[in-house]
Amino acid sequence: MDNSFMLILIAVAAGAVTGLAFFMIYRNTLKSQKESIEKEKKQLMEDAKREAEAMKKESAIHAKDLAYQAKVEAEKEIRERTRELNQLDKRLRQKEEQLEKRTDQLERKEHEYNKREREHHARERSLSEKENQYSNLIKEQTLMLERISGITSEDAKQELLKRVAEDTKFEAAKLAKKIEDEAKENAEKKAKEVISFAIQRYSSDYVADATVSAVSLPGDDMKGRIIGREGRNIRAFEAATGVDLVVDDTPELVTLSAHDPVRREIARIALERLVADGRIHPTRIEEVVEKVKKEVDGTIREEGEKAVFDLGISGIHPELIKTIGRLKYRTSYGQNILQHSKEVAYLAGMMAGELGVDIKLAKRAGLLHDIGKAVDHEIEGSHQEIGANLAKKYGENDYVINAIMAHHGDVDPSCVESALVAAGDALSAARPGVRRESIENYLKRLTKLEELAMSFNGVDKCYAIQAGREIRIIVKPDDVNDDMCAVISKDLARKIETEMTYPGQIKVAVIRESRHVDYAK
Repeated sequence: MDNSFMLILIAVAAGAVTGLAFFMIYRNTLKSQKESIEKEKKQLMEDAKREAEAMKKESAIHAKDLAYQAKVEAEKEIRERTRELNQLDKRLRQKEEQLEKRTDQLERKEHEYNKREREHHARERSLSEKENQYSNLIKEQTLMLERISGITSEDAKQELLKRVAEDTKFEAAKLAKKIEDEAKENAEKKAKEVISFAIQRYSSDYVADATVSAVSLPGDDMKGRIIGREGRNIRAFEAATGVDLVVDDTPELVTLSAHDPVRREIARIALERLVADGRIHPTRIEEVVEKVKKEVDGTIREEGEKAVFDLGISGIHPELIKTIGRLKYRTSYGQNILQHSKEVAYLAGMMAGELGVDIKLAKRAGLLHDIGKAVDHEIEGSHQEIGANLAKKYGENDYVINAIMAHHGDVDPSCVESALVAAGDALSAARPGVRRESIENYLKRLTKLEELAMSFNGVDKCYAIQAGREIRIIVKPDDVNDDMCAVISKDLARKIETEMTYPGQIKVAVIRESRHVDYAK
């Protein structure tokens, strides 16, 4: 047992020595690692200090560069601002000097004006005094002459006028004979002038209507109210007016379509009133349409009576007058037929006056020549035949009926007035821009006119104005002198006469100018 205990003690002592040895080795290892870490830490801190010093120096240098650049930019901007301020100050001084000069000039002018005004008043007083003196002197001389001659001043005037009339009677007869001979020689030229002047005296504006009319709405929600529940409102409106009401996607707009212009006008007015009133239902629609029909009938009669009155025509049947009024709502190629008929009547009357034939007959036939167009959508046949039948029905004479039938060349004219109506109809319808079908030819004529003008050497620009009745040409002042301008205008006028067909006359104006532009700063 003692041996065993000794062995245990020896084993414990050996383990303690071994543990101590391991502990010493571990402590030495930790110590060496700690020293290594301290050295590495010290080295890192020194490296960090060196990098910090380098970055500090670099930042200082960069800051100095930025400060220098900012200083340079600031100095440059200060110099610019200083120069601008100096220039502005210089201009202000100049303006101030100019204002002072103008003020002095205005003061001098005001002084001169006051002086002249005083002189003018003095001169007026002097002239008034002299006028009174001269009037008194003339009265005294007149009384003296009356006493000496034994006759009054009125008797002397009558005697003088009588002698002058006797002396000039022969000269007036010679002048009248000369004018008459010249008129006979220039009959064709005078006829053209009569026609062209008649057209110029009666120029008017036209409104181009079509087979549709548009009605504006205050909003798209109004379309639903116009249509009504299950379409009852729109059906009632179309039944009452006989016009198709088109409601599409066009914003705030509906369209009325009908060949009868009177019905379309009634529908337009009625729809506008219904929209403005806001109460839209079948009963209200029928009431408004009936009321508008009566108003339009009255308007038609008034327009017919006004046209007859303006032309000074009498004895036309009342129903024919009402038919004339219907032409207010009829168009042909965009031309209003009532306005066209009045224009034909005026043109025919003017030409009849120039030719010395029946003016009233020419006006009457001119007004009625297209009367058939008022009802041509209701009666079969051409408007000439319809118009002639209406005129015959309401008691118009044979010359008027012949003018209606002959104005498109269907029959031969039986009198001069029929030929004048046909000429007036052609002139009114062929006037540039009056009908849609002639717009293309009208534009071609203007283009041709400008092309002829540009064909001359030295021409810079040209403009056809006044519906082709005048061509203005701007020439290059360095290439064309004043004498050449006259030659260009004359040659172009001759060229237009030979190469173009046109109504009336065309004025050729050649403009030469030198323009120099500069700016005061």
